[in-house]
Amino acid sequence: MIKQFRTVFTALALSAMAAASFAQSAPARQDHGALRQAVTQFLTVQAGGLPGQISVTVGAIDPRLNLAACAAPEAFLPNGAKAWGKTSVGVRCTAPSPWTVYIPAMVQVQGEYLAAAVPLAQGQTIGPNDVAKVRGDLTALPPGIVTDASQAVGYTVARTVALGAPLRQDALRSQQAVAQGQMVRLVSAGPGFKVTTDGRALANGSDGQTIQVRAPNGQVVSGVARLGGLVEVAY
Repeated sequence: MIKQFRTVFTALALSAMAAASFAQSAPARQDHGALRQAVTQFLTVQAGGLPGQISVTVGAIDPRLNLAACAAPEAFLPNGAKAWGKTSVGVRCTAPSPWTVYIPAMVQVQGEYLAAAVPLAQGQTIGPNDVAKVRGDLTALPPGIVTDASQAVGYTVARTVALGAPLRQDALRSQQAVAQGQMVRLVSAGPGFKVTTDGRALANGSDGQTIQVRAPNGQVVSGVARLGGLVEVAY
């Protein structure tokens, strides 16, 4: 009986030693939590310049994914991907065992944008009461959304915008300040001086747009068109 017990004990001890030896010799595997953290940190930095509150959600990682442990996994955006809305982030390792994996993610940006407070007709000049601030997920909206009133008030509507629709930059155009052939006032100012003279605009110009003007002496100069027939020239 004692001999049989010793045999069983010896077998169990050998099995435990073999298991411990296998555990020590088996290579370490990459923690999936570290992959998720790498993706979250990467997208948070990439989306840092977006106008709003950023929220990053990392998608599911296949639990069967078995990668060698990496001391410094590197996240990157694949070609064509962006740190905005539904996206995919690559994570790669160069040493000790090279591998690359792609992980789905979602970047949402809660921020304010401008919408039409009244129906806006083509050719209409937008006033401060014609627009309203709305808060929402900017990534769910079309590109080129107007987020500041200075980008819309005083601009002309290029195409009809329905009540409540978000304003897009390509649906607006700045107000024309100068017409081609118009006599304009050239203004040049600097520390301690200001010079004004007349000139003739050589092209149409919206407020803030650079145009060319022919001065009285025949010289062609470039300046920034301003409302009221002014052109600011910097020397």
